[in-house]
Amino acid sequence: MTTRVLVVDDDAAIRTVVREALRREGHVVETAASIAELRRVIGPFGPDVLVTDVVLPDGDGLDLVPEIAALHPGLPVIVLSARNTLATAVRATERGAFDYLPKPFDLDELRRAVAGAIAKARDPASEAAADVHELPLIGRSPAMQAVYRTIARVVAHDLTVLVLGESGTGKELVARAIHDLGPRRAKPFVAVNMAAIPRELIESELFGHERGAFTGAAQRNAGRFEQAAGGTLFLDEIGDMPVDAQTRLLRVLQEGEYTTVGGARAIRADVRVIAATNTDIARDVSEGRFREDLYYRLAVVPIELPALRQRIEDVPELARHFLDRAAADGLPRKTLDEHATDRLLRHGWPGNVRELENLMRRLAALVREERVGLDAIETQLGSAGGAGGAAEGADGLAATVEAHLIALFAAFGRELPPDGLYDRVLAEVEAPLLRLSLAAARGNQIRAARLLGINRNTLRKKLSERGIDPAAARRGR
Repeated sequence: MTTRVLVVDDDAAIRTVVREALRREGHVVETAASIAELRRVIGPFGPDVLVTDVVLPDGDGLDLVPEIAALHPGLPVIVLSARNTLATAVRATERGAFDYLPKPFDLDELRRAVAGAIAKARDPASEAAADVHELPLIGRSPAMQAVYRTIARVVAHDLTVLVLGESGTGKELVARAIHDLGPRRAKPFVAVNMAAIPRELIESELFGHERGAFTGAAQRNAGRFEQAAGGTLFLDEIGDMPVDAQTRLLRVLQEGEYTTVGGARAIRADVRVIAATNTDIARDVSEGRFREDLYYRLAVVPIELPALRQRIEDVPELARHFLDRAAADGLPRKTLDEHATDRLLRHGWPGNVRELENLMRRLAALVREERVGLDAIETQLGSAGGAGGAAEGADGLAATVEAHLIALFAAFGRELPPDGLYDRVLAEVEAPLLRLSLAAARGNQIRAARLLGINRNTLRKKLSERGIDPAAARRGR
């Protein structure tokens, strides 16, 4: 059956490319260069799908979508836009667009979107009405476009979301965006870091407890599920949840209700759950540290946030945003010159967006000049420990070790140091690495082993060999 596609774009080259690509798929294609021309053509042509740009000479293509829906019920609209922000993706969904493709778009992706639009009815319009101009997620890279599109598609639906990504990538910002744009936005957003709660208190923290439920429970305490009633509960670092607490959480997600610790009455769990982790949770499942059934309950919609080094083209826009925010907070206003910006693009960003934000605030507070140059960037990157990404960090460590060895050989003059130098140097590097990793994991050997990339038995053996007391690391010694 022949299908008709109407393509609206003020760029003649884009109209031609899209028209020819869709014609090769067997579609009948008509084009228009403006909203006025669209209105003249759409009635006589009778399209099955409308593909429209946002910025047109005589108006906003997104504002046209509701009018199209009213005059041509059931007509799917695919939106194209060079304004590649989360705001545009959400506006497209709010207006009732079937799909949103950021420019430059892939023709195969457009073909698939048109085929999908023809195959099924247009999705219902979102009820979200938050101020999309103040959304926290910044960046126009292809990696972030995929994130925006997923967020836009899930905000109106109470699906459980699992946000994956390294520390500092903005996982809580994604959770907040989903909450703020969804139908639960008027209710509480409650965030809890699972790694920061003692294991024995997790169930009480999440589900609450009754008076007398355990020693020290002098009064009833509302848990995070109760505090988030009607809203969103964000469970950060979900991979650190103990297995017994995982079982209770699974039951809540399955049954939609829970009981407090020491309580008997079932309480309805009227919350949307969004979880996040910076660990390889699929590996945790395979190694038995995380319940497989809970993983699938949480990952109904997975959203994987890219590391900043994977979307390095977003750094200048992010830097400007953080400098503007610092100025709004009362710090001196700063701008970056081209050499400073180029240096930021060459940094490895092991701390991701959080590292960039902290750097911009330091620049705003400490640099005297309004125009920040290369020297200031180098100085502040160095003051943060010289972490220039994996490659730069490795080079810095190698240089430090080499300088240490040069001094060692110099101390012996013409003689060689005593035999066993390899083990001695290895011990000097390995011992502080083990201690610092344990301290970072607050004495948790499983987390420390995961951080180091070794198994727990190997970690125990190395701790014994180096005479390191895990309990001392837990106490911060």
